[in-house]
Amino acid sequence: MADRTTAPGLGGLCDLCGPQESSMPGQLQTVKIRKEYPGTLALDDVSVSFEGGKIHALLGKNGAGKSTLVKILAGTVQPTGGSILLNGRAIELHSAGDAFAQGIATVYQELSLVPGLTVGENILLGRLPKKRLLGSWVIDWPAVFKQAQAVLDEMQVPLDVRARVEDLGMAQQQVVEIAKAMSFRPSVLMLDEPTSALAQHETENLFRLLRALAEMGVVIVYITHRLQELRRIADTVTVLRDGHLIGAIPMADATPREIVHMMFGEVVRKERPEGLKVFPEKVLEAKRLGSRGRFRDVSFAVHSGEIVGLAGMLGSGRTELLRAIFGADPFDEGELVVGSSSVNAASPDRMRNLGVAFTPEDRKAHGLVQGLSVRENLCMASLDRLSGRGGIVMRGRERGVVASLVERLAIKIADSERPVSDLSGGNQQKVVVGKWLNTKPRLMLFDEPTRGIDVQAKQHIFQIMWDLSREGVACLFVSSELEELLEVCHRILIMKHGTLVGEVRPEEIGVDELIVMCMEK
Repeated sequence: MADRTTAPGLGGLCDLCGPQESSMPGQLQTVKIRKEYPGTLALDDVSVSFEGGKIHALLGKNGAGKSTLVKILAGTVQPTGGSILLNGRAIELHSAGDAFAQGIATVYQELSLVPGLTVGENILLGRLPKKRLLGSWVIDWPAVFKQAQAVLDEMQVPLDVRARVEDLGMAQQQVVEIAKAMSFRPSVLMLDEPTSALAQHETENLFRLLRALAEMGVVIVYITHRLQELRRIADTVTVLRDGHLIGAIPMADATPREIVHMMFGEVVRKERPEGLKVFPEKVLEAKRLGSRGRFRDVSFAVHSGEIVGLAGMLGSGRTELLRAIFGADPFDEGELVVGSSSVNAASPDRMRNLGVAFTPEDRKAHGLVQGLSVRENLCMASLDRLSGRGGIVMRGRERGVVASLVERLAIKIADSERPVSDLSGGNQQKVVVGKWLNTKPRLMLFDEPTRGIDVQAKQHIFQIMWDLSREGVACLFVSSELEELLEVCHRILIMKHGTLVGEVRPEEIGVDELIVMCMEK
């Protein structure tokens, strides 16, 4: 897309939505859309209709076909059959550029930002305004930052447009991704798990903006696994299951039970089993641990078989603490003790050798190698265990381990040689967990392991934690969904402003009280 020499008119929501040639709402339709992959039918004759003026929730369990449908509508995946209609007119989308040209913008669950560029550059990437200087065209940097700031101001987001994206947290990066889509002034806006890393006030700002856009006739397609959001944002609910359209109903007529039944059939919700023992042996002890600007004076212990939750608001220091424990980031004060080993300078290699495993918050950037196969990702952290003399990987042993993990974790893939990037977000998360289970850890660090995962897959992750507990493996579990911590953990540590401020047991507290304890004063 060519760079612009004038500002795109971001003075208000009307400008964000693009030129409104008619006050009539638009309509996006698919007619018998079909998508086949080798060994997998991702979509089977799916016909749906999304009207402008409404926010349409698109739901389904992992592997249901939601992301595939969105990618087809975004032009990044080509359907095997079927057609797409926009305002009653058949269109062909062979690339993301084709979709942009039709006014279709997409915010993906996995971020597509350039870490080394600024917020402003990312928002207007490919469309940086230019000006003439001494007879040549150069980037008009004041205009770049002014236009980007206008988008953020409209979203009521206090971000520095000159900050580098790599210096931002996940929640802030998610906001930049949404702002980037909004800057295209779309007539169709599709969002895949947009609130998965947002704080409550950021989520409310996004909902306000989406509602305003819908009122102007924009077609909004909204994928989420957070069913509690639906009453606040959705007008209709469309459900896919195993590549088939199950149905579409008005949100006003839908009950939570009906929605879950459409998505999964019958789901058995697990509760923490009785008799999960905590053993006296300390697996991890942090002694006055600190990292300047991130957290300070943090002391706690985790025992064999214990599942310890770490609660707090976004920015409280939870992720930073887990990364420091694993050695991904340095700590400059205090000491870690893993088993009987004192650690003053952690590194991922040393911590892995001590039996510590880490599933990071951003699975795409830090947990997986997207260009490698499912098999290669599952075996990446345990090649030493799979190798014979001379460091040669024993393929038979590797195949057995991969087959066992795929079955144990219910990873939906026809062939483990397929790229891990082909998997849904939930199945990718299972691969991250499986990669570390293969190392036989004594301590698992889980940072938002259920982010972007459906209800059924969450229950599977919880069951894995409980199974590990029975085996004597300890777990340190960060989740922004505080209900999960109450459901899964033996006890919960509360973190605020980079320090531990309290400890509670799930049986002694409700989620409302826990939220209050985590909130900033």
